[in-house]
Amino acid sequence: MSTAPIWKKTATPEELNARSGDTAHGHLGLRFTEIGPDYLRATMPVDHRHVQPWRVLHGGISTVISETLGSTASFLAVPEGFRVVGIEINANHFAAVPEGETVTAECRPFHTGRTTQVWQTEIRRANGRLACVSRLTCAVLPE
Repeated sequence: MSTAPIWKKTATPEELNARSGDTAHGHLGLRFTEIGPDYLRATMPVDHRHVQPWRVLHGGISTVISETLGSTASFLAVPEGFRVVGIEINANHFAAVPEGETVTAECRPFHTGRTTQVWQTEIRRANGRLACVSRLTCAVLPE
């Protein structure tokens, strides 16, 4: 596997967080923490905004995390003059995340083609246990 960066656009976690202000994931407290050579990382505290009535992370919120990281990664991985749109997402949930914990999410590419991209996000509990794996497919379109 190549260790060359895959990004066609430059950004910092701070810049990505600044764009998140009045958005769904901004309201949820999702914060980008790292942009690696072929991955994005983010964290989010699990509080009253994120839980089911049983006080564990709602699966729909896991999907929001995955869609956010995958869409952002896809946007950064296409050249100027192109945009991306999500066309399919799936998620498998493995472990409940109780209210009060912080989750860490890491997104990596499966496929970065000219017309489609597929990104996988792993969401982990504070102890490192895998809570959710999700895949997002994006279409790459000219602007």
